[in-house]
Amino acid sequence: MDMKVKSNWVRVCSVDDIPVLGARVIERDGDDIAVFRTGDNKIFALADRCPHKGGPLSQGIVHGETVTCPLHGWHIGLDDGEAKAPDVGCAARFGCKIENGEVHLDLS
Repeated sequence: MDMKVKSNWVRVCSVDDIPVLGARVIERDGDDIAVFRTGDNKIFALADRCPHKGGPLSQGIVHGETVTCPLHGWHIGLDDGEAKAPDVGCAARFGCKIENGEVHLDLS
């Protein structure tokens, strides 16, 4: 049986709307999604809540492909949402793609 997961790609902003080494918050159905831009212009999206105490990841410091939570300094991988050891936890991740300079998220 061929089971395919349905995607729901939605344009959320242009790449230029996201500061380099920063984030932009997108509100979706009452939840905030942080869309990050790295120094080499890679785009990632995570739920804007640290898995530790819910701190706003969008206000954290982006370094490499990691964001540091502004509340307690947890390091969260932008590619997978996983907290870096010794911390444990995960922020929800959203698929991202760029088409013609526009950022699209998979909100399925």
